[in-house]
Parts: sequence; structure tokens; C-alpha cells
Amino acid sequence: MRTKKKRHPVRRTICALLILMLCAALAVGIFYGVKGYRMYQDAVSQATIQDRVEEIREAEHFTKYSEMTEFYINAVISIEDHRFREHMGIDPIAVCRALWADIRAMSFKEGGSTITQQLAKNLLFTQEKSIVRKAAEVFAVMEIESEYTKEEIFELYVNTAAFGSGYEGIYAGAVGYFGKIPSELTDYESAVLAGVPNAPSVYAPGMNDGLASQRTRQVLRSMVRNQMITQSEMDNMF
Repeated sequence: MRTKKKRHPVRRTICALLILMLCAALAVGIFYGVKGYRMYQDAVSQATIQDRVEEIREAEHFTKYSEMTEFYINAVISIEDHRFREHMGIDPIAVCRALWADIRAMSFKEGGSTITQQLAKNLLFTQEKSIVRKAAEVFAVMEIESEYTKEEIFELYVNTAAFGSGYEGIYAGAVGYFGKIPSELTDYESAVLAGVPNAPSVYAPGMNDGLASQRTRQVLRSMVRNQMITQSEMDNMF
């Protein structure tokens, strides 16, 4: 006598729910991807990335990669995007970490943005934080990474970054706060400026000395963690 196979309604239900969740996630991804692509197309129809880059490079005080101190370059990469030299414009690890932080906080505050993504935002988009704009950034990032070297991307980013007090770009920030051109900055001054663009109204020199100092220490600790400087080198700066 043949025995009937046991049915597992719970297992089937779980499988069905998982399939539905995957389908829903795919649908949401397509929805925001299409809207993001439209936003990207609208932005480049007004001014292409190449046009914006040429405009930036023609600025009187455009600072080339070779005109920045190695310490400043390492400080920015360490605190903003320490896998900058390895990834292709999007850092999946940072995105997942930011997404998890957003889920826990029930908000959309953590961007997980790479230097290339921040450059895309500076070139084409507003500072508004939204899923659609993040999707639009992806298309811009793909174009930027295919057209420019990492050194070019870095120099374009720091020349368009906001440093507070009306200073835009590393040249204006260095001259405005320290009376020096970027190549003359000390290691400590480089660390100070590397930390400013994350929140210029908070971390800029003279805004809030306590918070600015904390941010500078955060930059230097990240450099120690990423083996760009030693702990003793950091300690000697204070």
C-alpha cells in the first residue's frame, strides 16, 4: 500500500511569500530605476557632464591633483570613501551599511555615497535626499567612471565641494581659512579641511571649535585605521 507524501503547507506558504517579496523588490527597483534614469536624462539635457567639467576646469583657481598634498588626498579618501581606488563608482558595502542604518532609523539620512557619487550630485543634481535622486546618481556615476580617471574624479570633486562660509572648492577653503594655497597646507590643516564638506555649517573652522576638532580627530583616526598614518603621527599633531 503506497503512503501519501506529507504536504508542508507552512513551507509552501513561506516559499510563496519569498517569491512575492522578490517580485515586489524587483518591481520597486524597476520603478525607481526608470524614474532615476528620467531624472538623469533631464539633468544632462540641460548641461552635459562634459560641459560641466570643462566649466569647472576653466575656473581661475581650479586646483589640479598634482597641486594638492598627498596627506590631503589621503585624508579625503580615508574619511569619505576609503575604497575609492578599488570600486567602480558605487561601493556595495557602504550602500548596504547605509541602508541598514536607514532601516533602523526609519529615515533616509545615510547615503553611503562614494566620492564619484558626490561628484555626480555636485555636477548635476540638488542636495535633496531621495531614492529617485540616488537612482539618477547611478547613471551619472557610470558615465563619469567611464570617461575620467580616478585622479580626475578626485580633483573635480574637491574643486566642487562646499567648505562653508561661502567657500567652494579646495583652493577657496585653503586660502579662506588658512591663508595658504592647497600645496602649502600642513598635515593638520589638510585633515581639518578634509573633514569639512561632510557638514560645512558644523565642521568649518570658526563655526564650532569643539565639533570641528572632533571631526578632525575622526579624520585622523580613519587614516590610522586605514594605515595611512601611524597612531604616533596622529598623536604628534596635538
